[in-house]
Amino acid sequence: MEELIHIQKTFEKVIFINKKVSNREFEDCVFKNCDFSNSNFSNNTFMDCEFIDCNLSMTELIGSSLKTVSFRNCKLLGIQFGTCADFMFSVHFQDCILDYSSFANKKMPKTKFNSCSLKDANFTNTDLSVSVFDNCNLDNAIFNDTQLKKVNFLTAYNYKIDPEFNPMKKAKFSVQGIPGLLDKYDIKIQ
Repeated sequence: MEELIHIQKTFEKVIFINKKVSNREFEDCVFKNCDFSNSNFSNNTFMDCEFIDCNLSMTELIGSSLKTVSFRNCKLLGIQFGTCADFMFSVHFQDCILDYSSFANKKMPKTKFNSCSLKDANFTNTDLSVSVFDNCNLDNAIFNDTQLKKVNFLTAYNYKIDPEFNPMKKAKFSVQGIPGLLDKYDIKIQ
């Protein structure tokens, strides 16, 4: 990863713990079974990249561009996505652990979260319009001034969202999820 520009490369079983990689461009690259935990990936550009079975827990992404980046079966504990560059920010998550991660202040409409754990994730002031939380655990996730217009929560669970502080016109919820919308009223629904 010493080169400045990487195009259509596959990085497999790279162990890069507590390291710094910055000012690099990765386009149409695949990262498989890599461990980048506790590393500093600030000011990099990832475009049309895929991370599969990787550990990026506590990795710093300050100023990095994530342009159409997908994460599959990855461990992303404590990532501060809010520090990433806003321009063309686009991510997708499948079977990922995103506990304690923050998406605060991000514009990320149409984002797909499929079968992910998002315990204690922070979505404060995030635009999630038309996003999907399919089979996701949102236990203790923070939704505050979050744009939830047309978001699909039909199969999400353990969420607590206050409709008074989160615009959610035409958002979709299952009947089983109604208690998560009424939690602050301390009422019993049977």
